[in-house]
Amino acid sequence: MSTTQDIKQRFGIIGTSEGLERALQKALQVAGTDISVLVSGESGVGKEAIPRIIHSQSHRKHNKYIAVNCGAIPEGTIDSELFGHEKGSFTGATGARKGYFEEADGGTIFLDEVGELPLATQVRLLRVLETGEFIKVGSSRSLKTDVRICAATNVNLLEAIQKGKFREDLYYRLNTVEIPLLPLREHKEDIHWLFRKFAADFADKYRVPPIRLSEEAVELLKRYHWPVHILQLRNLAEQLSVIEHEKAIEADTLMAYLPDVPKSSLPALYHQEGGGGNSGGDFANEREILYKVLFDMRKDIADLKKLTSELMHNGEPDQQWKEDHSHLLERLNQNERPEKLLPSHPPESAPEEDTDSYLPLYSEPQEGTEAPAPQHEPRTVEYENLSLQEKEIELIQKALDRNHNKRKDAAQDLGISERTLYRKIKQYNL
Repeated sequence: MSTTQDIKQRFGIIGTSEGLERALQKALQVAGTDISVLVSGESGVGKEAIPRIIHSQSHRKHNKYIAVNCGAIPEGTIDSELFGHEKGSFTGATGARKGYFEEADGGTIFLDEVGELPLATQVRLLRVLETGEFIKVGSSRSLKTDVRICAATNVNLLEAIQKGKFREDLYYRLNTVEIPLLPLREHKEDIHWLFRKFAADFADKYRVPPIRLSEEAVELLKRYHWPVHILQLRNLAEQLSVIEHEKAIEADTLMAYLPDVPKSSLPALYHQEGGGGNSGGDFANEREILYKVLFDMRKDIADLKKLTSELMHNGEPDQQWKEDHSHLLERLNQNERPEKLLPSHPPESAPEEDTDSYLPLYSEPQEGTEAPAPQHEPRTVEYENLSLQEKEIELIQKALDRNHNKRKDAAQDLGISERTLYRKIKQYNL
């Protein structure tokens, strides 16, 4: 009996992860039987390899193996494709035709994207699984077939059952044994090996030296959230092999080839101080810069409260305060978006800065005392621009200026990943 190592060599399978080993072992165990197998997993994980392995190790290996993409056949013709039709059964049926189940008699049929089958076809397929019988389109005669059915899906069939799009009895007929294949991001130890295999293949195909990744590029490759899995990794290796003249690929170069993915982002390439890399989730990097902006805004608001209190109480802040908060005075002098007016009642004294909560613009009078009457007319004070986007642009520009436009150092100052900074620079055209 073949081992998983033999199967890997024969079918060109790369990887040593526990999930891959378990899937191959299960395929070898069920190959000698005729039970139906359902291969599940996201698009691009290589589900089509498992039915081929099962067929090659079964007693049906000398008979036909037919793979059918159920999602690619129009609903009006899928019954004819699977079960055949008689002459004149519909417009264009100029002769009788055998279907896949009749052609594969004694062999194996692989139904890819089985979750896309129409409900009427699901009823016909259920009868084949239960009795081995089917009826051609336009015929009244029942035919027998002896086929092994392997199916694959990238949708959650249990959810499809709840929505009435898939028959529950068919699900349990197909799912006698389920072989799940993990997405690429869940066996990261195999990513670099797969990339090297693809790079070597394309080097031979295009007669160019094979590309090599730096340590940082390998780390970036492992941390990327692969939405299309092996297909996307293969395309990445092909692009780099053809386009890049320098075959030693650094992380910055690799980053330009990794597209942004909706609702996901690249994890931080470098661990933050005291942090655990990307343990915060897909949106951790977005939160980091927003938190920093909000905390800076809170401090500036507290400083503005002090300034307004000084202006209302004394007419002008003292010299020491001016020196400590020169940046705020400069912003106020630039007339950035005047938005609000001061309250008509001035405070008795300046409120102390509170870093845990937002304070009112003036303090309440002490119990038993009356608030002092205003000594002058309320004046208009122009508030600092508090636009979150412009604040973010300002912080990014400051970090880049301070670090002489070195993205890596600027990203560390901002507390975000270099990838997130790179995307922000493109977004704001900095």
